Amino acid sequence: MTGDALRLIEAVLFSSPRPLEVAELAQRLPPGTDVAALLRDLGKLYAGRGIELVERADKWAFRTAPDLAGRLHVETTQTKKLSRAATEVLAIIAYNQPVTRAEIEEIRGVALSKGTLDTLFEAGWVRPKGRRRTPGRPLQWATTDDFLDHFGLEAIEDLPDLKELKASGLLDSRPAADAYGNRAADLGPPVDTEESLDDESLPGVESEDEGFEDGREDGG
Repeated sequence: MTGDALRLIEAVLFSSPRPLEVAELAQRLPPGTDVAALLRDLGKLYAGRGIELVERADKWAFRTAPDLAGRLHVETTQTKKLSRAATEVLAIIAYNQPVTRAEIEEIRGVALSKGTLDTLFEAGWVRPKGRRRTPGRPLQWATTDDFLDHFGLEAIEDLPDLKELKASGLLDSRPAADAYGNRAADLGPPVDTEESLDDESLPGVESEDEGFEDGREDGG
């Protein structure tokens, strides 16, 4: 029975278009199946092979072995890509989440133009994460599981050091970025994301799409 269960969980993971949680895998297996043990066995079976079993934010999927990724690149035409400003905003959200729009602007030292958050939201890399329990109850932003999966991170703690990010040019080196830290955590817990999310605060309402490289962003 164990052999059949191992083959079944292997097939489910291969056929899934997205990483799956243990609970989702358990639904496809006989009651009482030790899913964690099967995942360990499957991981050992694929260790060192061209495709490996990986865990991303408590979800499981098959991915190309990291040492082979560079040999599988396919040249494609990319019509649009994130602007430098959008990339910087994504980095700020990742390192300071949950973070509000005003806090993003404080770190960058420049107003956040319309369309930037829309771009990141539509890419599936950021999401609303409740409202800050402060005057005005501003909307907070955080990264998604798709963000982790796209950048090959098991957890948000696996992000490179801030100094490495600044050295690569992805994050501004203004002093405010050093002093800020994760101050959002000290300003009060978020409320339920479903509670009182008015349309004016959500992506899709901002009319200008300036999050791509071919648009003007944040005044420079």
